[in-house]
Amino acid sequence: MYEAVAIDPDDPAALEAALETATTLGYDGLILRDGARNAAVEAALEAVDPAIDVVPGVEIDADLPQQAGGSIGNYRPEVTVLSVAGGTPAMNRFAVESEKVDVLARPMADEGDLNHVVAKAAAENGVRIEVDLGPVLRESGGRRVRSLQALRKLVELVDHYDAPYVVSANAAARFELRSPRELAALGEQIGLSTDWIEAGLAEWGTIVARNRRVQSESFIEPGVERGRHEPDG
Repeated sequence: MYEAVAIDPDDPAALEAALETATTLGYDGLILRDGARNAAVEAALEAVDPAIDVVPGVEIDADLPQQAGGSIGNYRPEVTVLSVAGGTPAMNRFAVESEKVDVLARPMADEGDLNHVVAKAAAENGVRIEVDLGPVLRESGGRRVRSLQALRKLVELVDHYDAPYVVSANAAARFELRSPRELAALGEQIGLSTDWIEAGLAEWGTIVARNRRVQSESFIEPGVERGRHEPDG
């Protein structure tokens, strides 16, 4: 299973600590939401030689869809996982309607909301909707209650329209990381099965494997790849 983290790419020590913690917690890989062609990230990885898969990603955070559109074109060839931060109805809809986007991140943040139109578009275009457990883990009081309400609505729409999804704690530091077992336990407390949570964590790895295959030199188009010809007989 994989997790996607928002570690500061200019802090190699924080990245090293997160990698060590993720390894201890049993993750197979860590996706860096801000790991696109960053010299500090590359230097840190060379120094650490991590025991788990480290995946370069980018999370585009824009105020308007027009701004995000240009960034998608710039970053898509450079990263393995490309996410677009939601948080407004316009950005949520824009993200799920773009086939070049892998994940709609944090759709319920800020003024964000999810409706049947967004859920159906995500299912049609294969854009994963992030089920961000971070607010439930780290907020308290009224904010936590509102986060739970938003999360339940999100999950209901994802399940009803069979939209693809990923699960994350959206950690920004090593102490915010949680193991798959801990996230599964939290899921059970809020009505989500262990299988449901683990499937969402594993889906990050599915995205990574698919995009690496597509970005490889052997890939031509779906169903067509270059390979050595083996003569009959």
